[in-house]
Amino acid sequence: MELSPPIEQTPPVSQSPGPEGTRMPFRLFALKHADTFLVADAYGDVIGDGDGLFRQDTRVLSRYRLTLDDRPPSLLGAAVSQDNVFFTSNSTNRPLPPLGGQSTPEGVIHIERTRFLWEDRLYEYVRLVNYGDRDALMPLTLSFAADFHDMFEVRGTKRSARGDLLAPELGTDRIRLSYRGLDGMLRSTAIAFSPAPKRLTPDRAEFLIALGRKTGTEIYIEIGESAETTPSRQRFRAAAARARYSMRARRRRGARLRSSGRLFNEWMDKSRADLALLTTELPTGPYPYAGIPWFSTPFGRDAIITSLQILWLDPSLARGVLSFLAENQARETSRFRSSAPGKIMHETRKGEMTALRELPFGQYYGGVDTTPLFIVLAGAYAERTGDLDFIDRLWPALTAATAWIDEESARHPDGFLSYANADGSGLSNQGWKDSADSVFHADGRFAVAPIALVEVQGYVFAALNAMADLAIRRGDPAAGARWRQRAETLREAVERRYWMESVGFYALALDGEGKPCEVRASNPGHLLYTGLPSAERGASIGKHLLSANFDSGWGVRTLAVGEARFNPMSYHNGSVWPHDTALCAAGLGRYGMRQGAVRLMTELFEAAAQFGMRMPELYCGFQRIAGEPPVAYPVACLPQAWAAGAVFMLLQACLGVSIDGWRGEVHVERPRLPPGIDHLSIRGIPLGASRVDLSFQRVGERVVAFPISKDDALPPVFTRV
Repeated sequence: MELSPPIEQTPPVSQSPGPEGTRMPFRLFALKHADTFLVADAYGDVIGDGDGLFRQDTRVLSRYRLTLDDRPPSLLGAAVSQDNVFFTSNSTNRPLPPLGGQSTPEGVIHIERTRFLWEDRLYEYVRLVNYGDRDALMPLTLSFAADFHDMFEVRGTKRSARGDLLAPELGTDRIRLSYRGLDGMLRSTAIAFSPAPKRLTPDRAEFLIALGRKTGTEIYIEIGESAETTPSRQRFRAAAARARYSMRARRRRGARLRSSGRLFNEWMDKSRADLALLTTELPTGPYPYAGIPWFSTPFGRDAIITSLQILWLDPSLARGVLSFLAENQARETSRFRSSAPGKIMHETRKGEMTALRELPFGQYYGGVDTTPLFIVLAGAYAERTGDLDFIDRLWPALTAATAWIDEESARHPDGFLSYANADGSGLSNQGWKDSADSVFHADGRFAVAPIALVEVQGYVFAALNAMADLAIRRGDPAAGARWRQRAETLREAVERRYWMESVGFYALALDGEGKPCEVRASNPGHLLYTGLPSAERGASIGKHLLSANFDSGWGVRTLAVGEARFNPMSYHNGSVWPHDTALCAAGLGRYGMRQGAVRLMTELFEAAAQFGMRMPELYCGFQRIAGEPPVAYPVACLPQAWAAGAVFMLLQACLGVSIDGWRGEVHVERPRLPPGIDHLSIRGIPLGASRVDLSFQRVGERVVAFPISKDDALPPVFTRV
């Protein structure tokens, strides 16, 4: 999800001041609630690179640093709680000069900063404990600033003009910073302290804290749009309880998984917690925002794929995503927003720059694949749940989406769905690999538009078959037959125009002149997921994806080694994306290559262990070397929804589980477990009004699956080993 020039610059990893004023890199930590999120370093500091407190695509806090005697403390450690609610940083003092008495030696004052977000407000307490053998006088400062930069400014976009920063409104224990944008909107940040600081200026709160030996004290801070109330321990605890309860409810949606592997359980638990963190309750239902920091907003493609990943365990997410996207379906034509009636949204933003139409991303439709994927998700949701009433309500949106696909495909000589950036203001490439350099020919020349990506044709193929199935279910077999024939015609055209016989692989795309981009990329792995290739060609694709040219040892590369633009450090031309690998693994499972899916799941599990059990958006595609971890991509989103959801799609591909909501049946075909996992249970799989519990057990060289409950009234489970 990288933006094309001039909006493709991303800031470096945040840095914090080192002991002697140098700047040293630290891991970033994220918190989120609704449309507010915070990114800070291990100290808990915000210094204004790519970090900050953001509300509705605006950075409302660009500096927030704690110092003792104008120097940073010495870091001990930092972590986000397992449920993603709390961030805590622990540090200690450096030597402090005497203030009317003896100096305070190093390492006797413990500083704990704990914070969380709830209802667009940051709650924090700073706790100081003196473990020394004499009294201490602590000069503590919290410095702050709010630049009110739009998210795209933070990412590097330069603006010719900005609004006005207003004069700070200063009180004894609180301050309000405000900005009036060029869109006329007033954006504010209010910071309140308890107790009141000794001195409060427009950019600093200075405290002089007397700590008796073996005693402690606390400072409470709240940061939000308003500061009518005074922070306190009671307010902190009450809001913390509500935040934790809300997160617990989100994490408990759908089925629960538990295995015999402790680390594997941690991966599944952290992934579920990340999905809960990123999921926002909208009026239309739950919706997973794409990722923090750059994409903490509704994206169409990302949410659809995330919903497909978790669908077998929790169909409620798919329902929320489908409802939101149908409500925001395009109803007019706009070259600026790349919209046309029936098209499904790519992304939406709420910042100043999109409000002023400096950029088209306020409600942007420049994704060629989101519309067919919307239909694919609707079909998969219906198959999973048997919820025909919901499909009936969604039907006008589905037929409008199909009409857009038909109209656009009719423009192409071969009937393929293609894209072109109409006026240059949006994305130059509009598939999931949307960086400007991701589509090219074998010699490295960029493809000319309109471009027809191979995986997009697979999505259309699956969408047409989904519409055929749904039409038949709704009592219109004639429409079903038409869509089925349209899908078969498309399948034959793809096999004829994209297949590279000499390589045994599909071309990446057809360019605007009808010439194939004869490049080996991971995109045909998505084609396997849709079921378009013949069995023979599917096996050939699988062999390529599992070869050393694609398989880095940490997952599938987006581009094969040896291709003209291969670069393991690039965004889309050689890196590893967990969601991409998961779709490839699901495709392998669909074509009977279950052991290949197990292999890819094992590789991503081992990569997750190196990333603290949290999968990043992507990482570099260097070949795995024994004893060395995967190489991180420095500005990857972390967490990212479809990276977190990858484990569940991989697991489904390994277990061979499918759920027939129409018949109320669970099917398990040739299940496999990852190496080192001898037992896995899934409890509470939603199926109509019932819940199904399954157990998978390794028995010698085989894996057997069986329902845990003996209740004959529960839905049947069919297994084939």
